[in-house]
Amino acid sequence: MKARSAAALGLGIVLIGAVAAYVAANRSKGAVEAEAGDPPVPVEAGEVSLKDVPITINALGTVTPIETVAVQSRVNGQIMKAFFHQGQPVKEGDPLFLIDPRPYQAALDQAQAQLAHDQAVLKEAQTDLTRYQTLVAENSIAAQKAADQAFAVQQDEGTVKLDEANVETAQLNLTYAHIDSPATGVAGVMQVDPGNYVQAGAGTGLVNITQIQPIFVSFPIPQSNLEEVRDAQAKGALDVQALSQGGKKLDDGKLTFINNQVAAATGTVTLYATFPNEKETLWPGEFVTVDLVVGVRKNALTAAVGSVMSGPNGDYVYTISADNVAHSVPVLVVARQNGLAVFTKGVASGDRVVVNGQYNLADGVKVAIEPPKATASAAK
Repeated sequence: MKARSAAALGLGIVLIGAVAAYVAANRSKGAVEAEAGDPPVPVEAGEVSLKDVPITINALGTVTPIETVAVQSRVNGQIMKAFFHQGQPVKEGDPLFLIDPRPYQAALDQAQAQLAHDQAVLKEAQTDLTRYQTLVAENSIAAQKAADQAFAVQQDEGTVKLDEANVETAQLNLTYAHIDSPATGVAGVMQVDPGNYVQAGAGTGLVNITQIQPIFVSFPIPQSNLEEVRDAQAKGALDVQALSQGGKKLDDGKLTFINNQVAAATGTVTLYATFPNEKETLWPGEFVTVDLVVGVRKNALTAAVGSVMSGPNGDYVYTISADNVAHSVPVLVVARQNGLAVFTKGVASGDRVVVNGQYNLADGVKVAIEPPKATASAAK
């Protein structure tokens, strides 16, 4: 019995020692893992800096031609020829159509002939008047004869003036038979083909000429911004930038005028900006994004717009401490433009912030800063 008790006691001691050794080993392993910690999260970093940032009002605009002219015929006749191609640039005064000029040339010839005849009649009447006046002075004829002749001269003078007006009208109609472009722009679709008969005043357009250079962009802004824009405009011409829907700059222009009333249905007012459009990047009817510059924020706190995250409590960024630990910091963003976020609260100049990789972060996580990845465009 004593031997069995001793054996059991020895076995218990061995088991206790084994358990203690296992626990000690696990504690040592946990301590090593705790010392090693989780690997740092790779991120790209940027820096908060002070910059002068323009204060802009963003809007959706429509490209609007300054001038569009519907060309119509001012005389009746058959279209003999067209001198342009559809979509062709034309200048003011360039020939567009030729209406059959022969009837108008004949009318001009007739008016000129009538004028020449009546001018001869007038000259004869003036000669007779001079002769009668001489005879009256010599008491050779009655004074009434000379007076009657004076009235005849006045009538002939009126007839000549009427003939001159008829000649001018005939010349004008002949000129109208040659239809020239009334404006510089681009010719649209030819609405009446050569060979067709057209009538003056019928309202039938032959072609539209649309001015391309320069060109308007019209865009609405909320009425709440109207006072700000007018105050800024009073200090000088305001810069306007037109961008494509993809964000590419199309052209730079100037604010030209503000419409004279607010649209009650929408609470907006329409503004018009003029763009030189030298490269014809703006086309009538096109939708563009508009940035209207109304001022400048001096020494504004800025960072890459990609650094800003949004959460249930608002916007925040991850700042990076000197020992490369990320910290979530709430911020107040007043503008996002041209790839930059503008802050008024939460960060200071010189702070390092995470601009890429923050979706894998949490507050207090260690980070490893990597160089920015080359973009496809940069690689090219």
